[in-house]
Amino acid sequence: MKIQFPNVAVVGAGAMGRGIAQIAAQAGSEVLLLDTQEGAAQAARAALIDQWNKLLAKGRIDAEQAGAFAARLHPADEVAALAGCDLVIEAIVERLDVKQKLFAELEAVVRPDTVLATNTSSLSVTAIGAALQRPERLAGFHFFNPVPLMKVVEVIAGLKTDASLCAALAAYARQLGHTPVQAQDTPGFIVNHAGRGFGTEALRIVGEGVADFATIDRILRDQVGFKLGPFELMDLTALDVSHPVMESIYRQYYDEPRYRPSVITAQRLAGGVVGKKVGEGFYRYVDGVAQMPAEAAPPVVAAIPPVWVSPRAARRAELYQLLKDLGATIETGQSPSPQAITLVAPLGFDVTTVAVVERLDPARTIGIDMLIDDAATKRRVLATNPATRVDIRDAAHALFARDGKAVSVIRDSGGFVTQRVVATIVNIASDICQQGICSPKDLETAVTLGLGYPLGPLAMGDRWGPTNILEVLFNMQTVYGDPRYRPSPWLRRRGAIGLSLTHVEE
Repeated sequence: MKIQFPNVAVVGAGAMGRGIAQIAAQAGSEVLLLDTQEGAAQAARAALIDQWNKLLAKGRIDAEQAGAFAARLHPADEVAALAGCDLVIEAIVERLDVKQKLFAELEAVVRPDTVLATNTSSLSVTAIGAALQRPERLAGFHFFNPVPLMKVVEVIAGLKTDASLCAALAAYARQLGHTPVQAQDTPGFIVNHAGRGFGTEALRIVGEGVADFATIDRILRDQVGFKLGPFELMDLTALDVSHPVMESIYRQYYDEPRYRPSVITAQRLAGGVVGKKVGEGFYRYVDGVAQMPAEAAPPVVAAIPPVWVSPRAARRAELYQLLKDLGATIETGQSPSPQAITLVAPLGFDVTTVAVVERLDPARTIGIDMLIDDAATKRRVLATNPATRVDIRDAAHALFARDGKAVSVIRDSGGFVTQRVVATIVNIASDICQQGICSPKDLETAVTLGLGYPLGPLAMGDRWGPTNILEVLFNMQTVYGDPRYRPSPWLRRRGAIGLSLTHVEE
């Protein structure tokens, strides 16, 4: 197979540049690695050779492959040495002025047909190319760390980028063993843009005093299936990386409320409490292991009162069956008795609002999140309101823990935890489609490969119902009065008429 770009240069010998050089050499390109720091390119080459030798020792590659990979990777001393390359990929510091200076230097020495690519994650490709005489030869080629393992790459066209260049980069990405996705030149491109909802909404939940870090992480892992909760993830990526991205995308979108950062991460960043790499973040780390607080055992209750279920509860039939399976005494009258646990299951509304609207006694009213089918989750989530009696809370907790399934009890929150995080993710993804930043198919691919979500965001919307997601957003906007929760027109129109979010005509 003829390699798309036989001679490639990578500028920047840090982890990202080293990873790109590695996969390019393994794919068959001759690779020049350049770094302004003296000895960095040579050290990166030595590290990669050591890595290939370890793979050889494990039988993952053979001696011929190890030798060929090493023979294709060469350190370069100056920009002039890159004159004969077919493709130059920049992977240096995220500063516009530094990148513009580098590309101007490259344009002065490379061939007229050499493709220039920037691995920027947060800067405008158009702005980077503005300093070039021929900006049509520059595109974004955004890999993710660690490059050999993260199999997605965003191909980004600036305003003046030649379309054939993006097609060539996409073809090369496939030869590298990666999956290319096409994105317009907008803040965050696809992956960093689509990822705004997970962490920022979780931070808002903490900021409202609804639940602590560990509880939110447990809920989102056990109810939705995320591999890591948002606070575990921010500890892993480190706040000195993730908070500036939050700030950057928020500011680049002119303070769009959907992307609003949190004072919680700003304060922790200022205090140096940035995550696992320093031993302390949202959790403390001992020998690299998060010291997560243990969950309290369910309360022991002598007798559980009867349960009355609101006629407006989500998944009401399933909730009745669950209560029967748990051995609850169920009241079926038009209103609850004075002794009953009054159970509500709203979408987007908080328990307080439901109790007031339905004229229920708030002292005996408690909510349960039923967005997701109980059989599909590993955890149940209950929410009190400010007036819920302790005995009612404990009785409901004990009841729903009877079969051994984990139960979290949180304070009142419009949309509990799962509803508001999932709805925010789906809404932001829908607006990416509304803006035409990428196709729905590429969005799903980018998020599942780049963020590791259990489902793409549009598939999440389909699984739990676009109409339900829309109801959650409308009701959260009512509760909070915040334009952050306004539904994207793309979601509103499809949810209103029950259309799939993933099966969309391109």
